[in-house]
Amino acid sequence: MKILDRRIKTWMLSYEDFTARGGGVRLRDYQLKPAEAILESVRLNRGLEFAVIMPRQAGKDELLTALIIYLMRKLSDMDRRIVVVNPTYRPQTLGAILRLENRMDANLLTRLRWKKRSDHFRMIGSCRTIFLSGDGQANVVGATANLLLVINEAQDIRPAIYEKHFEPIAASRNATRVFCGTAWTSTTLLAQMTRAGREAEKGDGFQRVFWYSAGQVRRENRQFGEFVDAAVQRLGRNHPFVKTQLFCEEIDAEVSMFPPGRQALMHGSHPARMEPEPGKTYAFLIDVAGQAEENQGQGLGGEQGNRGQGIGELRKPGRDSTALKIVEIDRSTLALLGKPSYLTVFRKEWNGEKQVHVFGALRGLAETWKPARIVIDATGVGEGLWSMLENACGAKVVMPVKFSARLKSELGYGFLGMIESGRYHEYAPFPDSLRMQMEHCRSEIVPGPAQLMRWGVPDGCRAAGSGELVHDDDLMTSALCVMLDGLEWFTHLPAVWTTPRDPLKDMDRAF
Repeated sequence: MKILDRRIKTWMLSYEDFTARGGGVRLRDYQLKPAEAILESVRLNRGLEFAVIMPRQAGKDELLTALIIYLMRKLSDMDRRIVVVNPTYRPQTLGAILRLENRMDANLLTRLRWKKRSDHFRMIGSCRTIFLSGDGQANVVGATANLLLVINEAQDIRPAIYEKHFEPIAASRNATRVFCGTAWTSTTLLAQMTRAGREAEKGDGFQRVFWYSAGQVRRENRQFGEFVDAAVQRLGRNHPFVKTQLFCEEIDAEVSMFPPGRQALMHGSHPARMEPEPGKTYAFLIDVAGQAEENQGQGLGGEQGNRGQGIGELRKPGRDSTALKIVEIDRSTLALLGKPSYLTVFRKEWNGEKQVHVFGALRGLAETWKPARIVIDATGVGEGLWSMLENACGAKVVMPVKFSARLKSELGYGFLGMIESGRYHEYAPFPDSLRMQMEHCRSEIVPGPAQLMRWGVPDGCRAAGSGELVHDDDLMTSALCVMLDGLEWFTHLPAVWTTPRDPLKDMDRAF
């Protein structure tokens, strides 16, 4: 018993030993370094602010959980409080509570010591941890962090909410504050605290910012490196999620969505076609627009808009054009990337035509091209054309798309991933209309946990020189390819004939 007591006392002296020997979790060097700096600030009551930036799945939450358990156990005989803030109640706050409970149960030094006081309080002795939601709806009255304040996924918590609700929580004893997460835009709370931390480091030389990219993490975690390689191959190195969530590089909140380099990736060498080629698989992508769009939309991300829409007021009063794009589905990339590629082979636009006339033209084209799928904008005025096509071609062929801010964001991210991984190509020569739309297209990242992207051509954009209004019909039909990615595609193999064994010969040998 005395030997065990001595071991326990030894383990309590070191955060690393407490976590590894007591809890069976061996943290990596990039996790230990920020934890030790935070613990020093807590021990000396320095009240410093730290920024810890790590890629997704690199072990940030493991670091935080182990740190909280160690502090509660070490200071269990003192009235100390830790406050942990996550952007949402469900699933993030609930997940953090469950993670803490599981680790306390697994640690020999806390297994029989912790208790639950309420839904959001966990205690070891007199030291407690309080979990709060950072969505602005949580009741924070009376909450005090006199030991440590943790703002987890700080890139998804609005700076104004932090300043109003959570910053005062640490004021009574100038508690140490830790801001954790992954990179996003330069305007996030995490980005602001990172810049402030770097400035403070210049004054006293004490490290406050711990920034780790995928390259640093993979040196200690081979499997993480393999995951990053697969993500880069699937989405491309310049995809927003790859840049921010894996390589921890900030992106601008509002940028041109299709810079020249990205446009160049879309250039194909195949020609346009006026009729299908035997043995090829095709899909129709249809963007429907009309006079009824005039009063729809709520600016950049309105859920009720015909497209959810883009920068500023992306509603387009009076627009009455319908755009069709036919793409060939190339299965050659299935084996490597798990998804097909898409080659644009035909495009057509109807301006000022009644839907019944457009339907007749589409039905004729469908009889010629025999598309495997017809993806159509069925939002608002598109419902009529969708209904007619579904009756003519069947529900198994026609895929309606009901636009919302979330869906349009998914289309935007998905389309960028398709381009960056080399799975989308336009026929040669590259269409001027599409180039014009891409040059005027803008994207904006919406603050918050959903990380929605609003994108499109702003209302009223005009082409330089001609003064022609620029819309995004051609661009939107291209993005509808993302809906095809959600289907199961298989590689067709040539038939193989085999000669079956003759059972009568086997019978002859038996006798």
